[in-house]
Amino acid sequence: MAIWRKWSRPKTESKYPARLTMHQLWMVSLSAPVSRDKDASRTTLYPFTRIDDAKAEAWLAQQWEITAPEQLLGRLGRLANTGYRAMAQRRLGVAPLAWDVALYVDISRRGFACGMLTEPDTWTLLKNIVPAVAGTYASWQEYADHYLLGRQVWRDNLEAARGDGEGLPAPQTVSDAHLRSLLDPANRTSPWNLAPWEAISNPDRPRRRG
Repeated sequence: MAIWRKWSRPKTESKYPARLTMHQLWMVSLSAPVSRDKDASRTTLYPFTRIDDAKAEAWLAQQWEITAPEQLLGRLGRLANTGYRAMAQRRLGVAPLAWDVALYVDISRRGFACGMLTEPDTWTLLKNIVPAVAGTYASWQEYADHYLLGRQVWRDNLEAARGDGEGLPAPQTVSDAHLRSLLDPANRTSPWNLAPWEAISNPDRPRRRG
């Protein structure tokens, strides 16, 4: 029954038919490392391939204790200004901005999906972090490397805090494989191939269909 309900939901494109511009896809693609689920959409602002607002709302509540717009904006502000990279800076002397940015974009998209953010406000939030990201990295490879570094520090901290290892997120090898797929030049569905890193520094334009 649950499977039937899932496939009975409308596809995201039926509700949001407008194709993202190159700049918009680039901004959405910042969360691609986080989006490993089969139902994740990596080419729309809406985070899933089918409309499921309740799933976005439940995720924010369970994973981030976000149940109201002001909590969401507060969390985004902390990720933008300090985030988990401060912990990595103390431990390794490196501040992996990419890890915080991927989470920032993922949370923003889920906030949009469950109605805590309007579409224009979500795009504004994403645009706000572009200068820092584009000024820090020169390629998706660099972005991916820092994402993995930030995730490893975060996961190590969780493991140390929990001791028994119960309930930990996916092993780093899972994230490694996902990033390799995103970076693979032969992967035609990778948003990082559809929106090359340098696209954000060029004038925005509509994307070709095909």
